Amino acid sequence: MRGVRGVRRVRGVPWRRVASQIGRSTTVWAASTLTMLVLAALLPDFQLQSADGDSATRIAVTAACGAGAFGVLSAVAWPLLVRLLLLVPALFLGLLVFALNGSLLLLALRINPSGRGAAAPETAVIVAAVMSAVASATGAALAVRDDEAYRRRLHRLAARRRRSDPPCPTTPGLVCVQLDGVGHDVLTAAVRKGLMPTVAGWLGTVDRRPADGGQETADGRRPTVDGRSHTPAPASAAPAPASAHTPAPAPAATHRLTPWRTDWSSQTGASQLGILHGSTFDVPAFRWYEKDRGEVMVCNRPTSAAELQRRAAVHTGDGGLLTIDGASRGNLFSGGAGEQALVLSITTRRRGKENRSRAGYFAYFSDPANAVRTALSFGAEVVREVGQSVRARLRGQRPRVGRGGLYPLVRAFATVVERDVVVAAVMGDMLAGRTAVYADLVAYDEVAHHSGPHSRDAEKVLQRLDRALALLQRVAEHAPRPYRLVVLSDHGQSPGETFHGRYGLTLGDLVRAGCGLPVPRSAGRTRSGAEARAAVRAALRRPVEEEAGEQHRPARTRSADGPPSRSEPIVLASGNLGLVSFPDVHHRMTREEIDARHPALLTTLAHHPGIGFLLVRSAEHGGVVLGANGVEVPLADLDDASGPLACFGPGAADAVRRTHSFPHTADIMVNSAYDPAGGEVLAFEEQIGSHGGLGGAQSRPFLLSPLDLSAPAADHGELAGAEQVHHALRRWLRELNGPEVPLTAATEEEQAA
Repeated sequence: MRGVRGVRRVRGVPWRRVASQIGRSTTVWAASTLTMLVLAALLPDFQLQSADGDSATRIAVTAACGAGAFGVLSAVAWPLLVRLLLLVPALFLGLLVFALNGSLLLLALRINPSGRGAAAPETAVIVAAVMSAVASATGAALAVRDDEAYRRRLHRLAARRRRSDPPCPTTPGLVCVQLDGVGHDVLTAAVRKGLMPTVAGWLGTVDRRPADGGQETADGRRPTVDGRSHTPAPASAAPAPASAHTPAPAPAATHRLTPWRTDWSSQTGASQLGILHGSTFDVPAFRWYEKDRGEVMVCNRPTSAAELQRRAAVHTGDGGLLTIDGASRGNLFSGGAGEQALVLSITTRRRGKENRSRAGYFAYFSDPANAVRTALSFGAEVVREVGQSVRARLRGQRPRVGRGGLYPLVRAFATVVERDVVVAAVMGDMLAGRTAVYADLVAYDEVAHHSGPHSRDAEKVLQRLDRALALLQRVAEHAPRPYRLVVLSDHGQSPGETFHGRYGLTLGDLVRAGCGLPVPRSAGRTRSGAEARAAVRAALRRPVEEEAGEQHRPARTRSADGPPSRSEPIVLASGNLGLVSFPDVHHRMTREEIDARHPALLTTLAHHPGIGFLLVRSAEHGGVVLGANGVEVPLADLDDASGPLACFGPGAADAVRRTHSFPHTADIMVNSAYDPAGGEVLAFEEQIGSHGGLGGAQSRPFLLSPLDLSAPAADHGELAGAEQVHHALRRWLRELNGPEVPLTAATEEEQAA
């Protein structure tokens, strides 16, 4: 009898699943019907009854039929519509969702058997959006405690992928998730505070939840410290035995955490180019002036990103880390991947099959509720940012930068839209079984620039990023091949007030004063060039030039006789790194030439309390670093233990020497002062959390890698530079039996040109 009961129990499982699914569908249908009735009562242009009036029962039946027809059309017709719109840019597709959703509602009302439903087109858009949101929220609430339902959904997605795609290899794939701007120290502090339980589980540390009891994962469930979802036991369940004297053992570690050191240019353009393409050569800053081309290069400008990617491919001789069976999501550069979404360097190309995004966009927008959820979260994030900004202003918080204008929209795009689309794209890649995936989540970097790297606003973003990592780990359990998940950052951020905020003038004003040029009475501010704007530009597919680039065009002064004379210097800012170039001199000027032309300039800069050190070319020494009080150190004698670089830590001297060797290094390279006690720098841009130069946590990102892969650096040494991170990732692909990355035909053509 015991065996018979066991058989009956096994055979009964499918029926319980069917009954559970029917119950959830019925509940969602009822919620949608009730929503339609409420909206019909509130909106004058939405009617569910005839002009003569109907009974309450007739109106309820009309609403039920309309809600059911809308649900069926959304489930059947919506995926087909989205497939026809794959070439539409992501952000526009998200907006188009509302119009299409409204059209489906109008169609549902038209085919309603009662024939009594009617709505104005603009009202139909609102009704459809609200109904999709309610249906999504109801379904999510019903599935919060149903782990089995979530696992079955992932199995269905994986099975659908396996039927439509060719069989993938059985060897493990590699997924790399870049948490933009999250420094090593910020990550370890977040783990200690219990803000990132998924990462804490990977590191084998004790799970310390925040005071609010922890955060739910992206699908509404709470991850344990090992990254797996956990369904709380019902209240009637017997409590687990506990001991007041014996703490719970920490979970076994699955990952190692390794800090690494950036180049002098500690910013996404240089670091990501090095990680994906293996070269950071001739990327001296986030923006710089190239005299031979007469052009300002900006890493988050589409034309500049495409040129930097081309140069890196020529310099290294291969197409990138992701050339074979790879996917690039939300990055500045493609890494040679065939599948790309929100990649800036391809936005200048003509749209076609080779640069459109299929996995991810279709997976995300095929469900209209996704777009509605993202839109609602987008609006909530805008309101949250406005409230946080007002609160900071009322409290007199210092340091503080302006957070008005379009910034609330840019922040909401980075923390909601970009995150949702990129995570959905990575999920699609894993379910498709791709060999190598690299994705960038820019949310923390954008918020930390304006709120501070250690602010409560930034910590909230870290919690949401941790939930995204937990979701990706659960998806990996249902992928057609095993995956190794690597999490890393491209740089950190150093706190501190702005140069303008402390001294009342910009670096450009100080340079003009040193050159004997008039200084504007009302000092201007240097616009921030955060990575989130690059993501917005990639989503819009707008290869437009950066607005701030207009102020960098060389303006000529005029002599008393009228004809133009020498050009004014071009002053550019990259975090706390400044670059000064003289465009009318076609080579990199020496210190002797600068002194002959502007005798007070170098002294004015080097002696200013907000300046840490200068790098200039020297006819006598090749290169020289200048500091306060007349300190002058030739590059050959430069070290980290003494002189102007003593407070900047290990590796600073090597980073300065390497930058000096670049063909497009500016005439004067200016690094701000650094306070080791507080870890603070002075940004030349309007950022209270900055990166781009030397000083503090900005130069110390992290690499979180599985223990079953080899150590990132040989003999447990230090990773110095993004190029070494690239070599580590490539080595791991080989260890996982991934393919070598050859030189592609496109790259060969570029080299031949």
